[in-house]
Amino acid sequence: MSVGWLQAAAILRAGAWFLVAIGVLIAAHEFGHFWVARRLGFKVLKFSIGFGRAIARRVGRDGVEYVIGAIPLGGYVKLADEREAPVDAEDAPRAFNRRPVWQRILVLLAGAGANFLFAIVAFWLLFMSGVPGLKPVVGEVKPGSIAAAAGLKSGDEIVAVGEREVATRESAMLAMLSEVVDGGRIELVLRRGDGRATAALVVPEDRRRTLTEPGAWSDGIGFTFTRPHQPVVVGKVLPDGAAAAAGLRAGDVIVALDGAPVDEFMDFRNAVSARPGALVTLGVRRGASLISVPVTVRGERDPSEPGKGIVGRIGIAPGGEAVFPKEMRTLERHGPLGAIRPALAETWSKSALTVKFLWRMLTGDVSLKNVSGPISIAAYAGISALEGVTAFVGFLAIISISLGVLNLLPIPILDGGQVLYQLIEAVKGAPLSPRAQALGQQVGIVLLLLLMSLAFYNDLARLG
Repeated sequence: MSVGWLQAAAILRAGAWFLVAIGVLIAAHEFGHFWVARRLGFKVLKFSIGFGRAIARRVGRDGVEYVIGAIPLGGYVKLADEREAPVDAEDAPRAFNRRPVWQRILVLLAGAGANFLFAIVAFWLLFMSGVPGLKPVVGEVKPGSIAAAAGLKSGDEIVAVGEREVATRESAMLAMLSEVVDGGRIELVLRRGDGRATAALVVPEDRRRTLTEPGAWSDGIGFTFTRPHQPVVVGKVLPDGAAAAAGLRAGDVIVALDGAPVDEFMDFRNAVSARPGALVTLGVRRGASLISVPVTVRGERDPSEPGKGIVGRIGIAPGGEAVFPKEMRTLERHGPLGAIRPALAETWSKSALTVKFLWRMLTGDVSLKNVSGPISIAAYAGISALEGVTAFVGFLAIISISLGVLNLLPIPILDGGQVLYQLIEAVKGAPLSPRAQALGQQVGIVLLLLLMSLAFYNDLARLG
């Protein structure tokens, strides 16, 4: 199979997992609206997953039309409403416009509520099965960087950011980003050797926004976390790749690149990635022999890394196992009752951080490059699915939170905007005029189109 076919297969796989993810989350969101509307006595006419031409349709015994649309990028629950179409006299009391304002608001909020509930359940399952993680131990510190100026040293373990205790790299990174956004001073408590130390990373105001860009942290702040040791062993040679053309074989150990010794697969990969189109000479140990193998590095786009453009690839997969020492690994596991609290805390903290970042984007303190569209989401869906059920469920939980927060924004076309309409009606004692509502809908559509355009632009920029 050629490299082109492999890339096409990766793209198709990512697209398939994207459809699975978005389908599950839209179904959860719309079921929230549907369930609450039914419980409160609203007349439900249609429950649709997807838009456009129906590819499957069924009318239930409850009289509701259940539909799967051809465009799987949304969904809706249609309720009887006298402002949109005539309603039979017996169903008029159940029409949306006839129900109390507080009930309408509950129905509108139920979609986002279902997304948050989905995230809580997903995290609860993860914490029961065990959430693996890696301790936030500092690896390389770049000389002259913000981290070096703060006195950070290789081997330091971050145990707290500000007053927030952290146990994993993910929690440490999110906490540090939050501190950057809030003021630019990151107070760290470190475990250094057998004792404790503190460090204060001070980010200049003119660099804070840049640090919030995807992938900018390591270079901007000046340190990385420790990496696992992984020897440069060829585990698999991809057919029709540069390595196959050069005669590399599974089991070969690469010990040098253009005469420079290499003993870490990631260092080797990064060096090759930076040389698309170059002719390199590999020092290879094959059995008891040491041979030189010239390889022409190919320039490719990697769909699993949407943030990169053309990168160098020779077409090998690692064979040596990447190993973190046992003392570097963590596993948080709870029983059914014990998992409830961390699941709630995880959902709350990630929801709050999402809201903070959205607000800071509006104020200009967070880069708009953080807005991701379907291309990036599809890539991450494919990657998480390949990593296993745990990673994919965690990915679904994060996207579900984002979907819930997005739908609560006070944009008229979204649930949050419709809630705003209901609150205005409650204060006025009468609904907004049709003209005002139509104008709001038009403004909402424009804002949503601008947001989608930004998301697509960011996706394409990451690819190019």
